Amino acid sequence: MGSIFSSTQKREDIEMALVKAKQIVSSNPVVVFSKTYCGYCSKVKKLLSQLQASYKLIELDEESDGDDIQAALAEWTGQRTVPNVFINGKHIGGSDVVAAKNQQGTLVPLLLEAGAIADVSTKEK
Repeated sequence: MGSIFSSTQKREDIEMALVKAKQIVSSNPVVVFSKTYCGYCSKVKKLLSQLQASYKLIELDEESDGDDIQAALAEWTGQRTVPNVFINGKHIGGSDVVAAKNQQGTLVPLLLEAGAIADVSTKEK
């Protein structure tokens, strides 16, 4: 019977983690779910810093429920890997997608719309 309890408990933990992840995403313009040792995560964090974007960083390997959050994100977004990036409440994707959006010139407008970076064009006027 222990396995039934543990699987039920795990399901509840993932459900709680999903609620937590959705709350974080809905209350921050940009969220990066990351791991401290992940090179792809470092690339995204470096890019956002270079763009002077403000973002909420959740290092899953430093969170007591990080594994549950990652499992919840996989169910929610279909993406199991980190970084897992959200802008303006919308799932963007991982490192490759963020880099591609930057190359295409669509990342900065998303960040501007989210209020994560200052609109320098209005400062110049």
